[in-house]
Amino acid sequence: MDKEILDLSQLDVELMSALLGNNDDNLKTIGDFYSCSLRFTEGKLYCDSESAVEPIRKTVRAMMDVYDTQGSIETQDLISLLHNSYYKQFIVSGIGSKKYYLRTTGQKRLYDSFEDNIITFAIGPAGTGKTFLAVCYAYSLLKQGTIRRIIITRPVVESGESLGFLPGDLREKVDPYLRPIYDSFEALCGQENLQKMIEKHIIEIAPLAYMRGRTLNEACVILDEAQNTTPMQIKMFMTRLGFNSKMIITGDITQIDLPSYKPSGLLQAVRIVEGIEGISVIYMHNYDVVRHPLVSQIIDAYEKVE
Repeated sequence: MDKEILDLSQLDVELMSALLGNNDDNLKTIGDFYSCSLRFTEGKLYCDSESAVEPIRKTVRAMMDVYDTQGSIETQDLISLLHNSYYKQFIVSGIGSKKYYLRTTGQKRLYDSFEDNIITFAIGPAGTGKTFLAVCYAYSLLKQGTIRRIIITRPVVESGESLGFLPGDLREKVDPYLRPIYDSFEALCGQENLQKMIEKHIIEIAPLAYMRGRTLNEACVILDEAQNTTPMQIKMFMTRLGFNSKMIITGDITQIDLPSYKPSGLLQAVRIVEGIEGISVIYMHNYDVVRHPLVSQIIDAYEKVE
């Protein structure tokens, strides 16, 4: 016999709808997480697993608290609640009235590391917000006048097509590799403002090779996709650090595109510099993923195989 979890019959329609989700999607998500089946009938919530009753009751009550705070319950909110990693804190405004928030305790830990350290390594799977949070932090420093410029770079690793066979000049060849960075900035300040700041050299987005021989003062410097650097490249990058600057190095060690005979500079760098004062290594997890919930499930499935 199904066990009663909560009597929700006294709730208003909007809250009830938020708890259940579109087409009862939230119930399915909760049931999948606790390996049970949920049923909502006559204003009451039931499940077919006695051991899941109390955890689900706590989850639903936590969902009510989230609704009271923000007037809605998003899919990521529910996933974070299930993993005991729910967190929400405003960090920066984007174009229009768009506001961006830290969404998990893992993101909060990462953002705090940006503040507290000179160099932060952000390592984790796709969708955890590593790059976007780094861009948000750099942009906030720029708006505060703490730094004079933002420099973002990525290694250009050929995967599939050779650069020599791609059409256009060098910038046209490498721009597709840097597109995610442009997208992040355009979300914050708009395409027109981004272009103006690029023209004034306030924001620089360039391949990693362009960093050689420079000293980067009064800047927030971000190295994205660092898992595809060689040991010499990431050493070269870190030694570009100048005065009054911050460095953020992001990477996903499960997505290394280097040839098998080339070691990842990110893996080596973490082993060498971890423990140095002013340098922090933050690991993000599947439950920090803020994309479609299927992304987290795909990552889980691949990790089981690998």
